[in-house]
Amino acid sequence: MTLRAHLAAITLATLGFVSTADAETIRVAIGTQDTTINTATGGLLIRELKLLEKYLPRDGKYQGADYDIQWKNFTSGAPITNEQIAGKLDFGVMADFPGAFNGLAHINAGRKSLFITPLSGSVGGSGNGIVVPAGSEIQSLAELKGKTISVPFASTSHGMLLRAVKAEGWDAENDVKIITQAPEVAGAAPKAGQIEAHADFVPFAELFPWRGIARKIYDGSQSKTPTFHGALVDADYAEKYPEIVVAYLRAAIEADQLIAREPEKYSELIAKVSGVEAEVDYLFHGPLGLQTRDLTWKPEYRQAVATAIDTLKLLKKTDRSLDVSTFVDDRFIREAFKASGLDYEAALENYTQLPLEAKDAATGEAISDGTRVAQIWVEGEPLVRNFASAENALKSLKVLEAEGTPVRVFYTQDRESGIKLLGAQAWFVHADGGKVEAFLLKERAEAWAKANGGSVLDFGAVKASIVASN
Repeated sequence: MTLRAHLAAITLATLGFVSTADAETIRVAIGTQDTTINTATGGLLIRELKLLEKYLPRDGKYQGADYDIQWKNFTSGAPITNEQIAGKLDFGVMADFPGAFNGLAHINAGRKSLFITPLSGSVGGSGNGIVVPAGSEIQSLAELKGKTISVPFASTSHGMLLRAVKAEGWDAENDVKIITQAPEVAGAAPKAGQIEAHADFVPFAELFPWRGIARKIYDGSQSKTPTFHGALVDADYAEKYPEIVVAYLRAAIEADQLIAREPEKYSELIAKVSGVEAEVDYLFHGPLGLQTRDLTWKPEYRQAVATAIDTLKLLKKTDRSLDVSTFVDDRFIREAFKASGLDYEAALENYTQLPLEAKDAATGEAISDGTRVAQIWVEGEPLVRNFASAENALKSLKVLEAEGTPVRVFYTQDRESGIKLLGAQAWFVHADGGKVEAFLLKERAEAWAKANGGSVLDFGAVKASIVASN
């Protein structure tokens, strides 16, 4: 055994891990959700870039061991849980809500699973959302009373919807009609006018609007309830092979670092594999993104698991309790941070969005205020152009369109929540002084205009107003 391996073994032993691997074939079976794109650093990217192979232990008790790496892709967390219970998977990636169900399902089966890391999330709740058909006149959740809302049952978006309905003071059984509908089915429903609203998880509340079949009227950040996607492992597997769990997490850390450095490049890779367009992938994974990639167990994420358990009880999906303090296990991710030369405690205290370090493409000045940033991804350009303000970006967009240069997407930041928006779906306030502020909701734009002055415009109108003012 090398000195490094010996020291690693000592460290793992001090954490209470016991390693029993001998020269054998060891299965590493991982359930992924490729279309749930914020899980990419725990699944798709590790698989496609073969990062796990880089970190799997080869020394000591793993000397001569062969690895049988198995990847299985699913569209939601529930079937991953089923496969884990059946002994067909060792790891799985899913959100807080199905993750809590995973823990309870293991207990019901006389087993135990561990929630070992977040991958991406929002302490404010962004990521889940509610959409209406593109032609609908509905602009806010308040207008959905008495309407039919579909949602993937037992998903994190289901939990969000129930909390949103409760916040409105409504009865979830009498004031709205909630029906189950999987994401792969829901895409056609708004287009055909078969439903009045649909609630869903990452990336569908953005993907459906991007594809022109729906319009987002509610973001999970309005519920102010933390949400995240993360990874779980079978507890017996983790006890037997702790070094493999750490290896998986080290691969996740490298995947996170790679996409942080080159978000456009890896958004394109995610698009190629998942079928979710790169423009939507960047919305989540790019700087100042809709969610923040975060591999630390912030108190808010622990609370999200506890809230999910309570919601499952409310839905009468379980009458059991789950001890979050033992279900959420940060020993492995802490060890992975240490092995990767990273400071876990510093990351745990960091609540900032993924930073944007760039200069305004129009003025050349460094961008210092992320709240007013706008971005343009020009067709044929590998990197997104960054602007310090929406008005700067809109003026550049005017020039590009006049030249006939195709533009892939226009992004802007919500003035109040700070979440990244698809410009074509946003509402804008164009003030008399020329400033342009962006908002997800028309009602918030109207409130801002009333308080600060200016006209409320949609994307087409704000582009025209910029042309008229130059």
